[in-house]
Amino acid sequence: MKKILLLCTGLAALLFVACKQENEKPAIENEKTIIGTIESPVRHEPTEKVTYQMVNTKEWLAKNKTDEAYLKLVYAANRTDAANLKKMDSVIVPKDKSGDIEFYLPFPLEVKALQDIHKIILFSYPTQTFVAYDKGRLVYTGPTNMGREKDPTPTGLFFTNWKAEETTSTFNDEWILKWNFNIENKLGVGFHQYTLPGYPASHSCLRLQEKDARYLYDWADEWVLEDNETVKVKGTPVIVFGSYDFKAPKPWLKLLDDPKALNISEEEIARVVKPFKDSIMIEQKKRADL
Repeated sequence: MKKILLLCTGLAALLFVACKQENEKPAIENEKTIIGTIESPVRHEPTEKVTYQMVNTKEWLAKNKTDEAYLKLVYAANRTDAANLKKMDSVIVPKDKSGDIEFYLPFPLEVKALQDIHKIILFSYPTQTFVAYDKGRLVYTGPTNMGREKDPTPTGLFFTNWKAEETTSTFNDEWILKWNFNIENKLGVGFHQYTLPGYPASHSCLRLQEKDARYLYDWADEWVLEDNETVKVKGTPVIVFGSYDFKAPKPWLKLLDDPKALNISEEEIARVVKPFKDSIMIEQKKRADL
């Protein structure tokens, strides 16, 4: 969604929303030591090789409507949510439902090129998915619906700015946005909870399921302001990359023939991040020095 919040020429008008000065924090003593002590979370790989099949939605829901873990995987596979899945005639479902969600989405579990970045969020336009990495290790991932063809989501490097648990869009006052985190102040772009129809449909924002929006809302860092018009430290880096073919079938339908068709490699992520690495590290040092 475009222009979801106040489109300000300066920063001052946004301060009342979510700009709270943080207490001073000690500098990070030894970044390499900290990286080395982070433990990888326990993950449950699927028992069988991941494959997909197309099913009739109504029939599938009748059999699996109480299986919350399976529903979560199917929502993610179809880049949708509970309300919109019911509207679909047919959906793709993984044949084996025994694994954690990260084994069904395209991002790698670890990226060595990100080991010295404390926190980073990436949104993939082609796959309509997002991921959060902590020192190169995947901590959270899920589906998203990004900007429609008429109002594409801008790509490149952004940083989380201010946030609001609930706010009203200035584009349409009937749109209530929950767990909103702004990433582009002047354009009013951010990620937040909103309906996921299963394709890029927003007015440039990054739509998320509510549980995912709440996680990123709590996990990412707000900016720190020097005064009403000066940003002292930017928030968590967010990179939006790639492009979406609006004239082609939904990309995740390729998973029916090749379950690895949408996989994003470590090397691709390294290439995406490399042009922005210096800027990210500069901001990271500023936050550590607070």
